[in-house]
Amino acid sequence: MSGDLASGRDGRHMVIPHILASAGEDAITRFAEYFTAHIRNANTRRAYFRNALAFLRWCEGRGICSLKDIRPMTVAAYVESLGQSHAKPTVKQHLATIRMLFDWLVTGQVVPTNPAHAVRGPKHVVTRGKTPVLVVEETRAILDGIGTASVVALRDRALIAAMFFTFARVGAVVTMAVEDYYPQGKRMWLRLQEKGGKVHEMPAHHTLEEFLDAYVAEAGIASDRRGPLFRTATRRGDALTTNPMLPADVWRMIRRRAAKAGIGTPIGCHSFRATGITNYLENAGTLEKAQQMAAHASPRTTKLYDRTDDRVTLDEVEKIRL
Repeated sequence: MSGDLASGRDGRHMVIPHILASAGEDAITRFAEYFTAHIRNANTRRAYFRNALAFLRWCEGRGICSLKDIRPMTVAAYVESLGQSHAKPTVKQHLATIRMLFDWLVTGQVVPTNPAHAVRGPKHVVTRGKTPVLVVEETRAILDGIGTASVVALRDRALIAAMFFTFARVGAVVTMAVEDYYPQGKRMWLRLQEKGGKVHEMPAHHTLEEFLDAYVAEAGIASDRRGPLFRTATRRGDALTTNPMLPADVWRMIRRRAAKAGIGTPIGCHSFRATGITNYLENAGTLEKAQQMAAHASPRTTKLYDRTDDRVTLDEVEKIRL
């Protein structure tokens, strides 16, 4: 096997580090299998692959020529160096990459022990998420400002509303097919593919149902059941293609719509997930139900999106008199 491990979208090959290539065919194969067969999420795969290559090349830069020569102190030194230039969550992700990769190599009998097993990462306790959240007036301003003059406007309004009313991740929304918006009883429902391959079904809020119905009708895609629900626009922006939108497309659309509405907060796709959860909790919703609606495995994750305490904090600060 050559040093070419994978090809990028542009057709160029990814050259693996010599420290891995010199370990032999079995090591290269095991390394490749970890990222192709073991990690199913595409975003996680890309991030962990970059992290693994960065670590191996860092080792090479310090004269380490064999995987078996990597020691706990090597991993600890790498983690320490990352801490000088990267945020704690990023350092912890790099350490997790190294730890799980070497577990995989150990079980494949490529190396005898895992050098990252005993290495501890930086402490990082999060009680409040960093995702920017909008107040209800700002959310309404964005939706109202989009209008209904074109199929693209109807698409954008429906897409933002889908993230807001279902608490869904943008990745789950853009992978929906037309058939994932379906009737059940007297209401319409949405079928979302969330993290870990988990299928999450949510009833559509009556406003979201109104927005989606208007969009699907104008786009003329109701009969294309297997086609993507949210599609990219043509170059002229006056019609839709048959291609699904990507999260990057949605991010650009959101920033454009927010600027048009005069929103100065640097929001992104996740902002509508956090805004929806906060809005629900402000209106007497329960954390337990919010967790269920957001398809979170832990209520602690849901709590990170809850900004209901922000208003209380601001009210208290304003009591300070000068």
